[in-house]
Amino acid sequence: MPTSADVKQMLTGPGGAFEVVVEPVRGIPTQVYKVRMRSLREVSRAALARDDADTFLVYGDRRMGFGTFVEQADTVSRALARRHGVGPGDRVAVLSANTPEWCLAFWGTVDAAAVLVGLNGWWKTDEILYGLADSGAVALVADGPRLERVLDRAGECPGLRTVFCTDPVGPALAARAAAAGVELLPFDSLLEDVPGGHDPLERAIDEDDPAVIFYTSGTTGRPKGAVSTHRSMIANLQNTIYVALAGAMADPLASPAANTDGQLASLLTAPLFHVSGCHSGMVVALAMGIRLVMLDGRFEPDKALALIERERVNVWSAVPTMVWRVVDHPGRDRYDVSSVSSVVYGGSAAAPELQRKVQEAFPKVRSLGNAYGLTESSSVATVNAGTDYLERPESVGRAVPTVELRITGQDGSALGAGETGEVWVKGPIVMPGYWNKPVETAEILVDGWLRTGDVGHLDEEGFLTITDRAKDMIIRGGENVYCVEIENRLVEHPAVLEAAVIGVPHPTLGEEVKAVVVLEPGSSVGAPELQRWVAETLADFKVPAYVEFSAEPLPRNPSGKLLKNVLRGAGENSFAETF
Repeated sequence: MPTSADVKQMLTGPGGAFEVVVEPVRGIPTQVYKVRMRSLREVSRAALARDDADTFLVYGDRRMGFGTFVEQADTVSRALARRHGVGPGDRVAVLSANTPEWCLAFWGTVDAAAVLVGLNGWWKTDEILYGLADSGAVALVADGPRLERVLDRAGECPGLRTVFCTDPVGPALAARAAAAGVELLPFDSLLEDVPGGHDPLERAIDEDDPAVIFYTSGTTGRPKGAVSTHRSMIANLQNTIYVALAGAMADPLASPAANTDGQLASLLTAPLFHVSGCHSGMVVALAMGIRLVMLDGRFEPDKALALIERERVNVWSAVPTMVWRVVDHPGRDRYDVSSVSSVVYGGSAAAPELQRKVQEAFPKVRSLGNAYGLTESSSVATVNAGTDYLERPESVGRAVPTVELRITGQDGSALGAGETGEVWVKGPIVMPGYWNKPVETAEILVDGWLRTGDVGHLDEEGFLTITDRAKDMIIRGGENVYCVEIENRLVEHPAVLEAAVIGVPHPTLGEEVKAVVVLEPGSSVGAPELQRWVAETLADFKVPAYVEFSAEPLPRNPSGKLLKNVLRGAGENSFAETF
């Protein structure tokens, strides 16, 4: 069997199916695939040719074939363009749990040369309003429970004209929308075709046109909209296909192949407003003919296990928190999970012990692995799977083709193998910037390199290990939590003088949120009240699980910078603190 290096040379070298060349991307020489699709529309056109011979989406009792799905998405495109005036580059926001309507809204938007804005489904009212206003969305697709959070204030969003609800729309809801100054329609109205007029699928799409805006919390306390282009999403798709093919050729333990009914089935538990769920889940499934099995409602181990058994799921990609909940579930032995051959996790650190438990819970698993990437990198930058993962479970793997890695010192210089510094990423997967935020973009993009804010090192063979984070950020159950956003909310409380938020270890979530609070002289407030105060405006996953009160001022250096390493007990000279 050829080595992984042999396979990479065979596939990516001159004349290979994944030949890599250097071309300018936004004026910067960048590694790209020589033969590639030029827009996401080409993905849906190819899927249309599959017709309904195979199932694309499974959601509860609903099943949709590839042909039916793409035809309905095309109808959404035409309705958005002809009936609702959505033009090229206009933003259409989605605020919903994972549903087929989320997927239809996505493809209906991007195929019409418009931009899909994925809003975090756990956000509260103020966070949602900010995302709608910041993106300048002209339309919103929402499910009933999330629409309730924002409908009465929808008129505060400049440019928002129409809201489509995926749940039934009654007279009372319509009246509230009218009072807010927006039109409320059922999502099904987008499935009623409009004859005549310009076909939005004829609109030109450039590789570097924005396709998606996903929000990532910011170090300034406000979320930033990371832009994924058609180029970056196609590059991620092609990287994923390469990894699957190369794994099958060089390492049987890196291949997701299994006993199937002729079609690979994948369980989708990641939110579609995450790049893992959208870019590496839904887009990959449509392109590769995979049956995408969607969880109906909130994640629960029993529901996931029942779907695995019923749909004979082969591949499950999830955050470690979900995997822990399944492998530790006392009733897991009641389910037949023998179809599962591949389990991949990413989004937060995973303990090596999880590897053993996955193999115990899923006895037919051949391929284990993890992946590393960011919203700003349109999903996956490195992959560690198969034999490599078994031998190096602490590593997040090597860069996928077209992606370059660099470890950088505090002065911006490139460091050598084994040296620890900030991880920089370059390639066609890297975003062009944050939506309408040139200053923040200039801080994170340097000559095509993305400053990840993560600290790590590369070994002699190119395996990346993440050791810390330079960003003031917590990763809780796969969700990025930027501490300053919570700190800003805490100090708005009249009893709080100053506050610091840090991450503390958690066995399944990876990290949990902790606040250290100093009260105003003479003031008194308990932890439950401060937790309720944060929960009024911020998503529940940002609410501190622990609140510690300090009688002393928070530790700072001579320039006034808060020394969170002291609060964590890490000493005053931790590497990440110096960035």
